[in-house]
Amino acid sequence: MISSTHIDFKASRKFRRLALNTVISLYLVIIAGGVVRSTGSGMGCPDWPKCFGQWVPPTELSQLPENYKEIYGAKLKGEIEFNPVKTWTEYVNRLVGVVTGIMIFLTLLASIPYLKAGYGKIFYYSLSAFILVGVQGWLGAKVVATELMPGMITIHMLLAIVIVFILLYLFTWSTFSTGLFRAKSNKPLLNKLGLLILGLSLIQILLGTQVRENMDEVIHSLGYGARAEWIDNLGTGFYIHRSFSILVVIANFYWLYQVEKNGADSRLIKFVKGCQVVLLLEVLSGIAMAYFGVPPFAQPMHLTMGILLIGIQYVIWLLINENKYLVKKSLV
Repeated sequence: MISSTHIDFKASRKFRRLALNTVISLYLVIIAGGVVRSTGSGMGCPDWPKCFGQWVPPTELSQLPENYKEIYGAKLKGEIEFNPVKTWTEYVNRLVGVVTGIMIFLTLLASIPYLKAGYGKIFYYSLSAFILVGVQGWLGAKVVATELMPGMITIHMLLAIVIVFILLYLFTWSTFSTGLFRAKSNKPLLNKLGLLILGLSLIQILLGTQVRENMDEVIHSLGYGARAEWIDNLGTGFYIHRSFSILVVIANFYWLYQVEKNGADSRLIKFVKGCQVVLLLEVLSGIAMAYFGVPPFAQPMHLTMGILLIGIQYVIWLLINENKYLVKKSLV
């Protein structure tokens, strides 16, 4: 039974599972978005929320009106050519987004017992995530309406990171108790280093977003058949992004080494090890893009690893500061 200070074990377990599954679904949205951009499918559906005016997109040209270019071409400067692969790639991306919205709504419903039990913060964080996902959907529509306007894409990415942070906080709070960190004296230093790391990673992601926006212009100019030439035409933004990655890697490994040395729980160490693996995959995917002609698999992988990296960093930082952010009364 739920009281003013306790919450039913089943309700608590349900919330944890929903929070975790919602985080996973959100990352699937990010992966799908990366695939959309790497395949040039961003305008595979030239309208929103329907696709070519249909709730179920066409699979062949005969399913479209003969004057479909006139209907949608004015919006896309006459460059619309129906491509069923790109159309369905974009549409699947939208469907994954809808599923994620449903998952976040279920997480919000599962947080109601926390409100009744005196943990209003959890409910309001869940509500914030739900509202922001709605805003994210609206921004997605604006991205389509503005024909992938660069500034809108950056805002879209920033909001996705905010939603990831909120959901990761909910999952971390509901899953881990205190006692995962050992050295009290090192906490202030590692806390500040963690904030620095999060800041560096965010800057690197935004730099990468700018590079990707520049790449859109290069792709528009050179076409998808000239992948090997894309990097050489990106300009100084790419070299700043590449050089800045060296600082990010060094700072990350130093911080993670110090956290691992002071960790008191195997779960915290697993997060550290996982963060190191993701960091290496992020570097390798960046190298593949820079030196191997931007292979299609590398772009969504690079984006996903970047968001996954900052997410794990955030969880580790929360666990370092467990007494401040994760301490809670007995839930059961």
